[in-house]
Amino acid sequence: MPSYDSARSRFRLAQDHLTLLSHMAGGAPLPAGYSTTAAELQLSGLVSEAGEVSLQLTPLLKTLAAPVVAISAEVIGQQGTLHHGLAVGETYVFSHESWPGQREVEYAQVEPKLLVWSLALLVNLRQADALDVGVPYIRTTIGAMDAGLTALASGPTDGDAPERVQRALAEAGNLAEPALSLLSHLLIELRAHWRLTSAWHGPDDEQPTVAVRGFGIWDCGPLGYWHRESSSEPVHEGEVGPDSPLVLRPIGSKRLWVMLADLLPGEDDR
Repeated sequence: MPSYDSARSRFRLAQDHLTLLSHMAGGAPLPAGYSTTAAELQLSGLVSEAGEVSLQLTPLLKTLAAPVVAISAEVIGQQGTLHHGLAVGETYVFSHESWPGQREVEYAQVEPKLLVWSLALLVNLRQADALDVGVPYIRTTIGAMDAGLTALASGPTDGDAPERVQRALAEAGNLAEPALSLLSHLLIELRAHWRLTSAWHGPDDEQPTVAVRGFGIWDCGPLGYWHRESSSEPVHEGEVGPDSPLVLRPIGSKRLWVMLADLLPGEDDR
């Protein structure tokens, strides 16, 4: 069910709620097959019996309809993939957060000065220094990583898991020590994989373009954060295969704060 918190400008809405609200706000007729969705919105108080959309929704709907900058945070964890992000409008900023197994997404108004802090909250950024592991980076292939993950999933994550994953990595790639042992432990400790991407319209009005910027991070818990330098974001479907390079470099949260801020376009980008 949709719901809202007027005190904090928060809304819980599913995609079909947003689709219907955008039609209604634009004066379009009710699409076929949305009678249940319309009833849910009326029960929540977000739409009147006469079909009028609550004024409290106006900032959100305007921001989602025409964002100046859209930032997506795809977080892949043990419970699957969740999609979060920020929509930055001319006047308002809204965050959106998914929840495992839930249909509705929470949309919350964000103070523009707290935009980067809100983005850090979406990926659960914590204080951490770059891990000193004796190698500047790990370089292998996506296929080797997949072999390691398959070996990890074939049994418990304790006991012989490091040896099991290490054997799979050695057979699938050309890693040498200490990178071989290190990657096996990174895969075991991997809590989440972030894919952060921002997009905005380019500066050329005569030839409209969309500028895109992004980066990928492994959150490996006690082994810290690792920047996936290659394959670099944004990665589109079909661009990466088993032979594609995988390059991981340890990174601290101080540098990550800078990278989060750099997702926003500067004066030269617009």
